[in-house]
Amino acid sequence: MSQSPQISTPFGEKSTAAEVVRGVDLTGKRIVVTGGASGIGVETARALAHAGAEVTLAVRDTQAGARVAEEIGGSVLVARLDLADLASVAEFTSTWDGPLHVLVNNAGVMATPETRTPQGWELQFATNHLGHFALTTGLHGALAAAGGARVVSVSSGAHLRSPVVFEDIHYENRPYDRWTAYGQSKTANVLFAVAAAKRWAADGIAVNALMPGGIRTPLQRHLDESDLVEMQARVDEVGGIGWKTTEQGAATSVLLAASPLVEGVTGRYFEDCNEAGPNQPGSRKGVAAYALDPEAAERLWDVTVRTLA
Repeated sequence: MSQSPQISTPFGEKSTAAEVVRGVDLTGKRIVVTGGASGIGVETARALAHAGAEVTLAVRDTQAGARVAEEIGGSVLVARLDLADLASVAEFTSTWDGPLHVLVNNAGVMATPETRTPQGWELQFATNHLGHFALTTGLHGALAAAGGARVVSVSSGAHLRSPVVFEDIHYENRPYDRWTAYGQSKTANVLFAVAAAKRWAADGIAVNALMPGGIRTPLQRHLDESDLVEMQARVDEVGGIGWKTTEQGAATSVLLAASPLVEGVTGRYFEDCNEAGPNQPGSRKGVAAYALDPEAAERLWDVTVRTLA
C-alpha cells in the first residue's frame, strides 16, 4: 500500500521527458524500453539515451525500431520482443547479458476486438500483464546485479474501469468488453508493481507504476471516431491541459526511470510526475484502492505464476 508522505516533485502535467531528466547523467546505465518504436516509447527512449544511457528498444517490428534508433542517435540498440509470444519473451531474457539498470514496461495494446492467444488468454491481459510479468521476472537476475535498479510499469487511468476479475480474467464466462478488459490489464500493471516492490526490496529493485496521461498515439489504432470522442470527453472531464504531447506523456516514465527525486521510492503509482492520491468517486484522476491492495497483488502474482507455468 502506498505510504505517506505522498511523493511530490517540482514537475507536473506540462513537464516533458527532457525536462525531468535534465542534468541527470546516465552514462554507464543500461536500459530496456518495451514498445520503444512508437508513441511515448520513442520519447522515453530519446530522453534516456540523450542523458547518456545505453537504451535497448524491445519491439515487435525491428525495422521500425532501427529507424527510431537511427533517428535518436547515441547508444540505442534494437531487439525483437513480442509480449504476446512467451517464446519471444524467453528468447529476449535468455540472451540478455550483464546487468540491467532500468526496465521500462511501456508496450501495450488497447481496446482490441476480442482476440485470444494460442493458449486461450485474452490478448490485452496477455500482452499488457502476462508478457511483461514474464519479461520482468526473467530479467530479475540482471536487475538485481545492477544494484539500485528500477522497473517502471506503464499503467493508465483506465485502471479505474475495472479491478482484476479473478473469477473470470479471460472473459470465458462473461461477455467480452474491450474497455473493461483493457482496464483490468492496467490494474494488473499497478498490482504487479505493488507485489514486486515488496518481493524485490532486498535486491535493491524499485518498482513503480504510472499513468502517462491522455496522448494521441498508435495505441489508439483500434478505436473509431466515437471512441475518440468519448476519450476527449474524459480528458475534458479531468481538466488540466487536455491531450498531452508525446514528450509530456513520456515525462512520468522518465522521472521514475532516472530521476534522483524518486530514489528509493517503490510500490507506488504516479501521474503528472507526482504520486497520485486516492481516486475519489466520480473522478477520473487518482488511483483506485483495489489497484494498491497488497492482498490482490499477492493473489495476482500467484495466479500469474500458475498461468505461466
